[in-house]
Amino acid sequence: MALGMFLFSAVDAQGKLLTATLHPIQIVWCRQLGLLFAVAILLAVRGTQILKTANPKLQIARGAVAAGSATTFIVAVGFVPLADAVAVSFVAPFIVTVLGALILREHVGVRRWTAVTIGFLATLIVIRPGLGVLHPAIFLVIVAATLFAVRQIISRWLSGSDRTVTTVAYTSLVGSAILTIPLPFVWKWPATGLEYALLASIAVLAGIAETMVIKALEVAQAVVVAPVQYTLLIFGTFYGWLIFAELPDAWTLSGALIIVATGLYTLQRERLATRRMTKEDPK
Repeated sequence: MALGMFLFSAVDAQGKLLTATLHPIQIVWCRQLGLLFAVAILLAVRGTQILKTANPKLQIARGAVAAGSATTFIVAVGFVPLADAVAVSFVAPFIVTVLGALILREHVGVRRWTAVTIGFLATLIVIRPGLGVLHPAIFLVIVAATLFAVRQIISRWLSGSDRTVTTVAYTSLVGSAILTIPLPFVWKWPATGLEYALLASIAVLAGIAETMVIKALEVAQAVVVAPVQYTLLIFGTFYGWLIFAELPDAWTLSGALIIVATGLYTLQRERLATRRMTKEDPK
């Protein structure tokens, strides 16, 4: 999971570099190629049986939402520092908690609701709306985080009927198909060897990163490895400093630390809730 987060941060940094000359849809489309290649190999080895699903509409919806989330985030990082965007993107777990309660009817106690509220307030510390500190595109990160949360909710819904490999395959195929539709209207051939290299790197690293995350979720419970996702803030800050000479200010760091702390607390409460449910129902 940590390796996956490190590689995803590298992908985001390279995507931010490319937004100066290429359209975000083109960048995200190339990002999808790595995962699409991996799915093509799976189809060749295991056959089309991996595409058998009990919920085709939900699978298609998840692929569409995933494509929208990735595109929106890439658009945003073209205008805002990488570390700031990553910090704000961590509102996703809180949105998952809210949607889980509203849509999946999951029980959420007072402590978790308190953590969610504090997390949202900490996000306002990072954004500081009305002060003009960050580019308005930072709000696109919230849109991206919301779409990512919706994707997670759909994943939970699908987990009871479809295999992980099936969900990954549909996400790749549907996302690539949707992004291909507008591609001819925004495509621009890379002008330099560096741009070609970055696009190829994005495709390869994204495919490897996705594979690492999937493998992590296969060998360990999600509530165990999920906290490692917060290393994105460390890696995002590192790449922001190394490539763009960007460092978050004290307000951003303070807000980010609160977001991480409340996020970890929320995950811990989910872990305890999962344990209680397992004890009550061994099946």
